[in-house]
Amino acid sequence: MTRIGQTRMLLHGGDREEARNRFGELWERLGADGDPLHRCTLAHYMADAQDDPYDELAWDLRALTAAEGADGRHAALRALYPSLHLNLAADYVKLRRPDAARMHLDRARAASDALDDDGYGNGVRAAIAHLTERLGAE
Repeated sequence: MTRIGQTRMLLHGGDREEARNRFGELWERLGADGDPLHRCTLAHYMADAQDDPYDELAWDLRALTAAEGADGRHAALRALYPSLHLNLAADYVKLRRPDAARMHLDRARAASDALDDDGYGNGVRAAIAHLTERLGAE
């Protein structure tokens, strides 16, 4: 998780290519049997490093698949579901697939009860509301 966080800092610093390279190396090291929390987190951030919206969607789907594969073993993943579905909804908006976007927004909203009343939780809720409003205006 430390390496994922360090690479995320690279991404937020604007070095998308290096972040993609490092995330890719970490993904290979984790492997298919890696910890679901680590796989989900890594894929979630790798999606943000993509330039192509189809690649971003593919990584967001990997993140959701990793979370679903945990079978309740990681309580921390429960709080990620709203964000995972929100990201998928945003991907589908970019790809001009509003029905798929609305479906994931509904799932994000339904999962948002797992969010705490803190900066992260309030930020995700606000982003859900914003994207819902945007889709409603289209």
